[in-house]
Amino acid sequence: MSTPKVIPLTPSVEFDAALVRKLNQMGPRYTSYPTADRFIKGYAQQQYEEAVERVRARGTPSGLSLYIHIPFCESLCYYCACNKIITQDHSKAVTYLDYLRREIAMQAKLFTGINQVDQLHFGGGTPTYLTDEQMEDLLAYLRQHFAFVSDQEGEFSVEVDPRTVTPERIHTLRRQGFNRISLGIQDFDPEVQQAVNRIQPYEQTIAVLEAARAADFRSISVDLIYGLPKQTVASMGPTLDKVIGARPDRIAIYNYAHMPHLFKAQRLIDADLLPDGETKLEMLGLCIARLTAAGYVYIGMDHFALPEDDLARSQVDGELHRNFQGYSTHADADMVALGVSAISDVGGSYAQNEKVLSAYYERLDAGELPIVRGIDLTEDDLLRRSVIGKLMCDFELHYADLTIPGGQAAADYFAADLARLKPLEEQGLLTADGDGVKVKMRGRLLIRNVCMAFDSYLHAPREEGPSPIRYSRTI
Repeated sequence: MSTPKVIPLTPSVEFDAALVRKLNQMGPRYTSYPTADRFIKGYAQQQYEEAVERVRARGTPSGLSLYIHIPFCESLCYYCACNKIITQDHSKAVTYLDYLRREIAMQAKLFTGINQVDQLHFGGGTPTYLTDEQMEDLLAYLRQHFAFVSDQEGEFSVEVDPRTVTPERIHTLRRQGFNRISLGIQDFDPEVQQAVNRIQPYEQTIAVLEAARAADFRSISVDLIYGLPKQTVASMGPTLDKVIGARPDRIAIYNYAHMPHLFKAQRLIDADLLPDGETKLEMLGLCIARLTAAGYVYIGMDHFALPEDDLARSQVDGELHRNFQGYSTHADADMVALGVSAISDVGGSYAQNEKVLSAYYERLDAGELPIVRGIDLTEDDLLRRSVIGKLMCDFELHYADLTIPGGQAAADYFAADLARLKPLEEQGLLTADGDGVKVKMRGRLLIRNVCMAFDSYLHAPREEGPSPIRYSRTI
């Protein structure tokens, strides 16, 4: 096997295989800070209501972001780490939607008068597990309870499994009000698809993508995964050819993290068929080189976008944000998350719903919001969330933009954090001076490592005993 080499790319990122190999470690993805594993059991509805009141007290709140979790799928993809329920019994969706409406009504009552929605995202599971009629009714119910901005102003997105929709349904979703769409692909190679139990012909997928373009969706995103069983560098090439040829507006390329101790479905994958670390590095290098050569901009983590896409423009304008759905163009929007396992981000707190469907139903039957755990962020949490967010989205941090508790100098407040950054600076990933931190092109792929230096939870003393493996590798 050839040794991966340093590949000079566009000014947005640089791939140095030796550096990645050396620094690759377990770490959070920072869709939130503190991360979800730090949430506290017993976080109560009263705490959430107090968080909503903090939003109200701002006087001129920004618009809300709504997340709707539809957990059902008809078949199991072996790699999947999402909260899902595999069933072909569609009557289960009828029951779920009844309970979801109850939660919507309860949440809407709390947000009376501050209920403008700028952003909507349907995730899963498979949101298109719902029929056209069920989706239509659910959207109408949401519009009855929240004030949605216009199609031109808002971002309303839906995740789609191309195996479960027709081109005609894509047009229906656009008529129903969705203006952004995300398609799961993962890999077009038939042997890889067989190994992960996701048979998805190219022709079927491209028909759905072309329908989304014809229906005038403002942004089309696709998901790929590298590191799946039977994948090789050679097999990735044709998949990239097909994806680049289709030219979606955004592409996410995720590293498959094999964690069968956490995700039961992954136990169905034969670990002997997984590519080794060096092969995965070559795949990553290939993906980055091919996408940047095709004109895609590296946004961060595993996301790429065409320069004219709103995601790329938001990054240039300093308005990019990161939340539980990944990168977002709506900075500072409070997120109200609805459905089993969904996580809200409201008023300086996080609140997660029950993960088990029966428990979710029981809480709503009792007339309660189905919140099972969460956390109120401290002043230090809020500051570090801002720091990590700026690094993840902008690749730089200006101390002048921060409000340090007690008026303390940033260099003093973050003394321990900056000491942890020093080895990364010495290896050329970043520069740190009296004004702030700037991540270099060769450090952007390792942005999670940079952010980990500022994560006080990671570096706090812990109880004796082995630390559980909670995170994937940073690359």
